[in-house]
Amino acid sequence: MPDSSPAITPPSGMRLRVRHLTRFHYDGPVLDSYNDARLCPVSDPLQRCANFDLRINPNVPMHTHRDFYLNRVDHFELHQPHETLEVEAVSLIETRQDARTSIPEALSLDALNDPKVNENYFDFVVESKFVSQNVAIWREAVDIIGHSVSDIWADSVKLGQHVHSIFSYDPDWTHVHTNAAEALKDRRGVCQDYAHVMLALCRSQGIPARYVSGYFYNGKTGDENEASHAWTEIFLPNYGWKAWDPTHNREADTRYIKLAIGRDYDDAKPVSGRFRGKGKQHMDVIVQIRLAE
Repeated sequence: MPDSSPAITPPSGMRLRVRHLTRFHYDGPVLDSYNDARLCPVSDPLQRCANFDLRINPNVPMHTHRDFYLNRVDHFELHQPHETLEVEAVSLIETRQDARTSIPEALSLDALNDPKVNENYFDFVVESKFVSQNVAIWREAVDIIGHSVSDIWADSVKLGQHVHSIFSYDPDWTHVHTNAAEALKDRRGVCQDYAHVMLALCRSQGIPARYVSGYFYNGKTGDENEASHAWTEIFLPNYGWKAWDPTHNREADTRYIKLAIGRDYDDAKPVSGRFRGKGKQHMDVIVQIRLAE
C-alpha cells in the first residue's frame, strides 16, 4: 500500500529480514497439488540475499530451477490428501545504493537499435496476459508525452507520475485477475494495478518496461501484517534497467527488495499452483519486513 510517511532520504544500505507466510485451506481434502514459489530475493548489484529458508507444511521435497526470465523457482508437489498447505519463506537481504552514473538524458527509442545493446527486451514491449493494448491506453499515453518518445526515462517517469495522480488506492476494488485496461478505466486499485497500467502506457509508446514483484520496507516495527509490493523497471540502452514505483511516485531505493521480474504479475507470482479436489481454495498471506539486528 502507499507509504504515507514523510519524505525521507533512504540510507545507503540496509539489512532487512522478511517473513512471508502463505496459508491455503480448502473446503475438503485435496488429493494432489502442484506449486511454484518465487520467494527467494534476487542477488544483483542493488541487493544481496544473504540467507533464504523455505519451509513447506506438509513437508515435501523441492526442486529448484530458473524460469524463462531467470527467476528462481522452487517447485514442490503433494500427492497425499491434505486440507491445508503452508509456504513460509524467511530471508535476510542486504540492499545497496545504485552505484551507476547518472541516468543518460535524451535517449530516444532509436538508441534501442544500437548494435552495442545486447539485452533481450522484446517481451517487454508487446502485450501480455495482464497488459493488453487498446486505443484508450495509447491515447492516454500520447496525451501525457506527445506523439513520440523524446527521452525514454523522462517520458516513462511522466507516465508513472500520471498513473499515481489519477489513481485511488483501493484494496477492495480490484482482484489478482484485473488487467491494465480494466484498472485504467476504473482508475483505482492496488500496487499491482498501478504497475500494470504504467507498463501498458509505456509499451504503447514502444518503451521496454517490465513488472517487478517484491517488498517495500515502510519502517514498521510492530507485529503489523504488511503486503507484497509491485513496481516497474524501464530499459535504458547502454545503461540497464531502472526502477520506478508508480504507487509511491518515486524511484526504487534501498527500502525495496526484488523477488522476480516478468511481463506482468502472471510471470512473477510469489506463490502459484493448481490442485485436484472438491471445493474452493482459500488463501491468507502474512508478510513482515523488519530491520535485521
